[in-house]
Amino acid sequence: MLFPLLLASCVRAQDVPPRLKTGYAPLDDKLARLVTADERAISANEARELDNPVFLDARETAEYRVSHLPGALHLGFDRMDMGVVEELDRDRPVVVYCTVGYRSERAAKKLREAGFSRVYNLYGSLYAWKLAGYPLEDAAGKATERLHTYNRKWGTFAPDSIGEKVH
Repeated sequence: MLFPLLLASCVRAQDVPPRLKTGYAPLDDKLARLVTADERAISANEARELDNPVFLDARETAEYRVSHLPGALHLGFDRMDMGVVEELDRDRPVVVYCTVGYRSERAAKKLREAGFSRVYNLYGSLYAWKLAGYPLEDAAGKATERLHTYNRKWGTFAPDSIGEKVH
């Protein structure tokens, strides 16, 4: 998994539509190199406006337990639990997220291949959600300001004001 991340960090930045920008320049710069900004990418504000979306967390269990979007289902990444989506309507909007959108972009592709027609990658993912001022909840379903940053380096992609960074 490290090689694709290193390779992606060397890719030339793409033009990102203003609707997807987080407003935090260091993160926006990283995202322009790591995550595709196309019609399948959705901003935190756009995700909140969807009618009855399902939010799927494409991070590992330890990350999900620290915090996740309210009501999000845990899909995972290394060993995706497709059983989580078995009973979902294939036409219902699905928003997949991770820490910044790299893993969720790949998970969203797998969901499309499994027949889901309205799958979006939350561009900037957990960081963009928090930067937009939206809440997170912990494993007990209680509001939290803690967020798992995947690792120390990825924790530098977001401002310290985003909340308590855990890695």
